[in-house]
Amino acid sequence: MTEMVRDGALDLLLGGACVGCARPGRLLCPGCAEELPVGAAPAWPTPVPSGLVEPWAAGAYEGTVRAMVLGLKERRLLSLAGPLAALLAAAVATDLHVDAPVVLVPVPSRRRTVRARGHDPTHSVTQGAAALLRATGREVHVHRLLRLRPGVVDQAGLDAAERAANLAGSMHCPTPGLRRLARRLDHARLVVCDDVLTSGSTAREAQRALEAVGLGVVRIAAVAATRRRRP
Repeated sequence: MTEMVRDGALDLLLGGACVGCARPGRLLCPGCAEELPVGAAPAWPTPVPSGLVEPWAAGAYEGTVRAMVLGLKERRLLSLAGPLAALLAAAVATDLHVDAPVVLVPVPSRRRTVRARGHDPTHSVTQGAAALLRATGREVHVHRLLRLRPGVVDQAGLDAAERAANLAGSMHCPTPGLRRLARRLDHARLVVCDDVLTSGSTAREAQRALEAVGLGVVRIAAVAATRRRRP
């Protein structure tokens, strides 16, 4: 059975279509999968939040990558977590030279949002990225060290200044999580992980909260970054 016939059969059975090109069948068809970014590159936002460590992203937040992120996050298309994890793994590991265990820290989501979606996509993708990196021989762990304080509103529609104000002081590191990390990994290097890097405010707040308790953040890693232009 050819791929086209097989994908057509899947469409009849499951009603699926590629999120990138709408071809009936798989959620990510072979053609769109082959066109996904390979590797990663620095992705500095404009303007850059003061003190932000180097942010890396696998690609631009557009086209198929954007459709994948939204498909997992908003439509609960869980099979997209795998290819998104591969993109995040590239953002974590490309040109990362550290002689220590690496701890991936997913950016926290509001509990209400996680309940409404029925899953935590950022954590799922971060877990998948860690598994892929461990398969290459790296010592990589995932720890949910960050929590959101009450009062944070949805970031959609906010400009860079409003995002920064909304997130200022919004994250903290619960003591139990820090004790678990200290017992297992004395000299770990932390990478803050998110799906999309926009203004950098979320990443900078996560970095601040971790550094406030003495943990070293070496990188921000995201699946994708929005294209930003100076006015």
